[in-house]
Amino acid sequence: MYIKDFKVEKWLNPRDPYCRYNLGASCVKAISLDELTEISGENKEELTKYFFETHLHYGAFFGLPRLLEAIASIYKNAVPGRVLTFHGGTGANSSVLTGMLEKGDNVVAVMPNYQQHYSIPEALGIEVRPLRLNKEEGYKVDPERLEALADSNTKLITLTNPNNPTGAYMNADDLYKIISIAEKNGSYILCDEIYRGLADEYMPSIIDLYDKGISTGSMSKIYSMAGTRVGWAVVGDKKAYDILENRRSYDSICNGVFDELISAIALENSPKMLVRARDIVRPNKKIVDEWIRKQPALLAYGETFTTTMLVHYDYDINEVELCTDIYEKTGVLLCHGDCFEEKKCFRLGFGFGDRDLLQNGLETLGEYFEKL
Repeated sequence: MYIKDFKVEKWLNPRDPYCRYNLGASCVKAISLDELTEISGENKEELTKYFFETHLHYGAFFGLPRLLEAIASIYKNAVPGRVLTFHGGTGANSSVLTGMLEKGDNVVAVMPNYQQHYSIPEALGIEVRPLRLNKEEGYKVDPERLEALADSNTKLITLTNPNNPTGAYMNADDLYKIISIAEKNGSYILCDEIYRGLADEYMPSIIDLYDKGISTGSMSKIYSMAGTRVGWAVVGDKKAYDILENRRSYDSICNGVFDELISAIALENSPKMLVRARDIVRPNKKIVDEWIRKQPALLAYGETFTTTMLVHYDYDINEVELCTDIYEKTGVLLCHGDCFEEKKCFRLGFGFGDRDLLQNGLETLGEYFEKL
């Protein structure tokens, strides 16, 4: 099966080891086991004993029960019996898209979006109907335009909330407008919520609001544990659960025994983990906001609720050429807008634990723009 190059991975991964400043990254600073045990209060000696005494057999086939409980606890309307763990958030999204779609279906894909949401269905021969968000509207979904695209063959409406790459956030009222259209057509909603949690208040999930909602998430971004490769899907109805459970058997069978335990410990302490993430991200965002205000040719639309923002520019050069030139001349790595089918912009990340690194990277980037 032919599938298009995964642009964001093809762009970032080869350059990451050699850049001076990775301003294209999207995770909150990675956490160590030492810091995790400090936050959680887990006994390090008992945990170490468990690691060395555990036999390296298959993990739990339906997910470690302790982890399923922990995942369900971060939602208001989720139960452990409707949670499935996957190999990362990418594994969860992939299983949903390949498992739920059939010949004759169509997908309405909110864009910009994570490329899986539209390139996987397209590779499967599924009709993809893009719903392109407007920067002037703060990258909010227009219900009228969505309703015009969806019909009785729309199996999935796919989106990220908060949005990747813009950071735009849809609250419950916004989501209910999408849900009403999905209900009318009998559609599922795949909502990739990997960045959910940075607001002070509880951020409603699609699973809280819609019985045919499918929420995917992972330990990678807000929870700072990309190396565990633990993701999940939470579903409302039994039919979707059975489809995904079967698909999971084809894709990965189960996750690693240590990965799921560490993830369970983190999610059992989700409020503390989210405080850690906010304490890192918010001061950094202020630094980035102030820096952008000083750049005459740069502008970010709307408000971001993630670790990234989409920055538009007013220079006569396309986004791939610009970010290539920046990387080669300064060592600053940005994520060009074409990774998300967006023009004359770049995604800038600010989940750094090292604030000096962020400031130095922005200073270097500012010096580059002064010469354009």
